[in-house]
Amino acid sequence: MDSLKIGNITLPHRAVFGPMAGFTDAPCRRLMAQHGAGFTVSEMVSSRALVYHDHKTVSLLKAEPNGAPYGVQIFGEIPQIMGEAAAAIEEYEFDFLDINMGCPAKKVNRKLAGSALLQFPDLVEKILKEVVNAVDVPVTLKIRTGWDKANRNCVQIGKIAEQSGIQALTIHGRTKECLFEGEAEYDNIRAVKQSISIPVIANGDIDSASKAKKVLEYTGADAIMIGRAALGNPWLFQAVEALVEHDTIIQTPSLREKCGHILRHIQELHQFYGEQKGYRIARKHVAWYLQGIQPDSVFRQTFNAINEPKEQLIVLEDFLNSILDKEKC
Repeated sequence: MDSLKIGNITLPHRAVFGPMAGFTDAPCRRLMAQHGAGFTVSEMVSSRALVYHDHKTVSLLKAEPNGAPYGVQIFGEIPQIMGEAAAAIEEYEFDFLDINMGCPAKKVNRKLAGSALLQFPDLVEKILKEVVNAVDVPVTLKIRTGWDKANRNCVQIGKIAEQSGIQALTIHGRTKECLFEGEAEYDNIRAVKQSISIPVIANGDIDSASKAKKVLEYTGADAIMIGRAALGNPWLFQAVEALVEHDTIIQTPSLREKCGHILRHIQELHQFYGEQKGYRIARKHVAWYLQGIQPDSVFRQTFNAINEPKEQLIVLEDFLNSILDKEKC
């Protein structure tokens, strides 16, 4: 399979890690890249906050070398501010800039940002052109299939994106109205791919290597984006790469390898966020990992009550060792 390029960027693999608020921080992005993600993206950040140099917002952009292209995702509804925000952060180390027009959250849509913009194709075009003209790095776009089921306009938006200089388009296969319910609309992703020539990345309900291969084959998309399915399961990217790019099935890491990975991830979260915040961030990641290994509500309650990083690691390691001991029996 030929290499996929987005502008001047060559992706090492065709399964990429999608941005998710509260999860896709630097430690998480680095670990996903180490396990085969073709690129990673920052949490969605506000264009207004970037223009006003909000420290908390800027801190979300921190990039660390991880072996895969890294993009920053911004959102907003005012073309000029979007352009100014893009220009303001170009000094940071990232490979491409992504524009969010797919977020269905009420607090974002109330400001006519995120997927609300799909209702206004003329405004979409103005924003895209403003951002593309403001930076030298490739600009990508993430959308949904439309605002609601009666107004699926992803083909129209895809054509606007291509004409505006967007270098790749990610489509979540649902409307804003659907949120995350129902099945992903791969027919509509396929229709967009057949209508434009820039790379198309399919997103939605891709939770296994076999599903990734089916979606790529059916839609004709150039890549697939994995989000929540990779939380607690970063080795999914390696499985997708093996099946999609080499037509082989690989074994998942052993339980011991997974346990070692979990402990390293939690240690990195503690180091990255510090003692005052790291233990809180670690809680949700441990919950995702345990879903795929051994769900245990009693342990989770115990773990979530701990507010000291060192104690967190001791308790977590003891619990994981107990799982390993049971496997030996």
